[in-house]
Amino acid sequence: MKKVYFLSTCSTCQRIMNDLKLDGFVQQDIKHEKITPEQLNEMKERAGSFEGLFSRRAMKYKSMGLANKNLAEKDYQQLILDEYTFLKRPVFVIDDDIFIGNAAATIEKLKKRLS
Repeated sequence: MKKVYFLSTCSTCQRIMNDLKLDGFVQQDIKHEKITPEQLNEMKERAGSFEGLFSRRAMKYKSMGLANKNLAEKDYQQLILDEYTFLKRPVFVIDDDIFIGNAAATIEKLKKRLS
């Protein structure tokens, strides 16, 4: 399976995706097609935790005062399901591998996996 979860209004997602050959990838714009609990659980199995999929850079993270709260795994899971901006993106799933976020090292590993 090859899939990418992204946000179409995110210029960073667009730049990364335009730089890669995404032939054969299912592309899911998470703003228009919500992540299902099953999809999130599949990502968590590959990532190891819901926290690993969670973006602390989302504007709502600060506005909701989440930095001052002690969040558990179930909290991260529910926050991502409730609000798409909490998913660290883009997320590329290639078979059993997952590449989360836009860090340069992550994108380099992704490029090597695709080559």
